[in-house]
Amino acid sequence: MSLHPRLVEVTERIRQKSQPSRDAYLGRVAAWAAKEPVRKGLSCTNLAHAYAAAPAGDKIMLREQRQPNIAIVSAYNEMLSAHQPLEHYPEVIRRAAREAGATAQFAGGVPAMCDGVTQGQAGMELSLFSRDVIAMSTAIALSHQMFDATLCLGVCDKIVPGLLIGALQFGHLPTIFVPAGPMTSGMENKEKARIRQLYAEGKIDRQGLLEAEEKSYHGPGTCTFYGTANSNQMLMEIMGLHLPGTAFVNPGTPLREALTAESARRAAAITALGRDYIPLAQVIDERAIVNGLVGLMATGGSTNHAIHLIAIARAAGIVIDWTDFDDLSAIVPLLAKVYPNGGADVNHFHAAGGMGYLIARLIEAGLVHEDVQTVMGQGLSRYAQEPWLDEGRLAWRASPAQSQDPKVLATVEAPFQPDGGLRLLAGNLGRAVIKVSAVQHEHRVVEAPAVVFDSQDALIAAFKRGELEKDFVAVIRFQGPRANGMPELHKLTPSLGVLQDRGFKVALVTDGRMSGASGKVPAAIHVTPEVLAGGPLGRVRDGDLIRLDAEAGVLEALVPAELWAAREQPTADLGGNEHGYGRELFAAFRHVATGAEEGAMSFMLPQ
Repeated sequence: MSLHPRLVEVTERIRQKSQPSRDAYLGRVAAWAAKEPVRKGLSCTNLAHAYAAAPAGDKIMLREQRQPNIAIVSAYNEMLSAHQPLEHYPEVIRRAAREAGATAQFAGGVPAMCDGVTQGQAGMELSLFSRDVIAMSTAIALSHQMFDATLCLGVCDKIVPGLLIGALQFGHLPTIFVPAGPMTSGMENKEKARIRQLYAEGKIDRQGLLEAEEKSYHGPGTCTFYGTANSNQMLMEIMGLHLPGTAFVNPGTPLREALTAESARRAAAITALGRDYIPLAQVIDERAIVNGLVGLMATGGSTNHAIHLIAIARAAGIVIDWTDFDDLSAIVPLLAKVYPNGGADVNHFHAAGGMGYLIARLIEAGLVHEDVQTVMGQGLSRYAQEPWLDEGRLAWRASPAQSQDPKVLATVEAPFQPDGGLRLLAGNLGRAVIKVSAVQHEHRVVEAPAVVFDSQDALIAAFKRGELEKDFVAVIRFQGPRANGMPELHKLTPSLGVLQDRGFKVALVTDGRMSGASGKVPAAIHVTPEVLAGGPLGRVRDGDLIRLDAEAGVLEALVPAELWAAREQPTADLGGNEHGYGRELFAAFRHVATGAEEGAMSFMLPQ
């Protein structure tokens, strides 16, 4: 089927505005590419250091410098359930590489913090910038000039974007992402949300809440709701950086181990030393970025990617903004209902047909670019397949032609809603994004007086005092990257949800982030420019009438123009978030961070 004309239009617009920076990026990549291992340029001392501790057989191959050497860059730690399975991946990879006539070395580890642990705590103020630390750590791991390909082991929120941003600085190297998969299903997500609201209302105690949380997060693997971590896995698949069908296979299964081993063999096969050279810079182009945007809309993915995908694109010399998101959202139907957009979890999504079914339907509808390069070769159609074990051997077969559960995966002809999950809001408060896939239509337009706060804790305290039993728009300012590192404000969800359930018209407007699990309460987030940078959100005062209209894309303070223009910006009291928990070390990051619509980056990529 021919491509949708709007898809073609947006892709061409991105290509044109990106041409100078993209050409410069590809020029640098071409200068780094070589048909021989780059380690041939190292001195004997350099080489001896690099494989001094290698096993004897690997040492011979590394000394001969004729066979591929694969870098393993891992975000393993035991605290992230999604990353705990990665502990044993390096040995699986090394063994598979040897079988393929290659070697693999653990090149470096990158930090991996868990937003689920730091959510609502001071440590969350390091979360967004951990992405940039991960990118730099990836670059350090690959800087030894010893490698012909890269395997990136990571799953969660800032980790996959950071790994990809770092790897793109070595765009001449083939790169494959190797995930761990989701944990098995625990407590139903809607029940978990219900218990959280009961706790917010004081109707159950902390012990009851903890028991529910332990039933939800109970074993190795990724959290099963469709937040940023699982949105990452969707993106890596639809952008052609996974092996097909890899995203949502549970850890600790024979199929998962087979996919991990095959990732190593495939990485060895696509280096410049062979006949099927597929560098990362060829995989991530304008079409792949657009495919990622389409996947985000079709699944109601994480709002965090309104920041991360922009930063990823810029690392490849590609310029996108929220207008591109919004234009694609208008033509891409919502095809998945996964919590918080529905009752299912990602295991149900996978069982219903998963990524193979989704990608096949998008290709048929002309809503993605099929003619892209992937780590499997030319064509996204390779990803309309699912892996399986055929008498113990890894193989692929066509994904189901029909949804195995129409309540979880829909068709393009009869979608859950006719447009995508993310939208742009604009007006005299700036530009913002809103996730609407989990917001009921009757809650998508809110016009109510503002109640202004400088922290999420202040709002929760007001809720507990009974001061918010009314229609209102919560304005939470000084939450942008320069102010405090832009922590997620997911801690607000239960309280605002309670008030909405009581029949009040409520909404959130903030220059901070909400969450990959943004839910049923309308939230205009990432408002840019942020208040600390002089953004107009700082002019809002208690009682100002605010209009948030997700249908028309409007975010406005209904204040007379003369009065609005005369107002001064508030003074920020940031002393409480500059010290402790390592925040001192990130002062420079906060000082130079770009705005949310520019990727909230703390470094300037060459353009």
